[in-house]
Amino acid sequence: MQLDGRRQSSNVDDRRGMTLGKAGGLSLGGIVIIGLITLLLGGNPLEVIQSAGSMMGGTEIVSSGRTPTAEEEELAVFAKQILAGTEDVWTAIFKQYGRQYVPPKLVLYTDYVQTGSGMASAQSGPFYNSADQTVYIDLSFFTSMKKQIGADGDFAYAYVIAHEVGHHVQYLLGTLQQAHQQMSRVSEAQSNQISVRLELQADFYAGVWAYNDNKMYGSLEAGDLDEGLNAASKIGDDYLQKKARGYAVPESFNHGTSAQRSRWLRKGFTTGDIRQGDTFSPAYSEL
Repeated sequence: MQLDGRRQSSNVDDRRGMTLGKAGGLSLGGIVIIGLITLLLGGNPLEVIQSAGSMMGGTEIVSSGRTPTAEEEELAVFAKQILAGTEDVWTAIFKQYGRQYVPPKLVLYTDYVQTGSGMASAQSGPFYNSADQTVYIDLSFFTSMKKQIGADGDFAYAYVIAHEVGHHVQYLLGTLQQAHQQMSRVSEAQSNQISVRLELQADFYAGVWAYNDNKMYGSLEAGDLDEGLNAASKIGDDYLQKKARGYAVPESFNHGTSAQRSRWLRKGFTTGDIRQGDTFSPAYSEL
């Protein structure tokens, strides 16, 4: 990708170098002892335990003192530039339809992160949290993509970010909320199918972003689309399940097959038209 001179988004919260640590406060044993003493003195131990519960020790995010590598710094700049590109593209698209695009925040973190829905681990991979309208990424995921599944290249990494921003677009349009409501009312197998539809649409939106970003800035180079399609195929449910255990279980798919993910990413990239991304009307077998 050609990103020289491109701006970096300011909607970024860099929490790299933070890790899990021990929070201060009373232990459970200490609170119980205080409660027993209060009981002996004629007081209400339940009130003591309830008020002291907030002082219990636990885990918190603290500084690890770790210094990011030069490679990480390059990836951080890259992520900020890609996020800026999604802001420009989706602002323009929403404006075409008389809507206002409110961009998500991007949090860069290491190992663990506190989100609007609680603590999360980097093991879950990049994700979008609608509770705080934020995309979370541990940049080491890109190294894992390269070493573990053979998905490499700047556009492959950009696709991952644009996919998560695609979920934010779904949130702004109300699609994400409607899908989650439906998922809560149906069986696990049916819920998985709705999840697949969401994920494929986010892939499509990533393609729409790429088409329009290239139209605005001439950002794509020869081979970039192939990098993205390769990444999409390597994170298909069937590919990952076969790689992990030698076989696939279709009813457990919740992101889509390699073929589906590649197809919808390509469709978004080819059309650049958000109206072509309806993954909810077709029969599931036709996705």
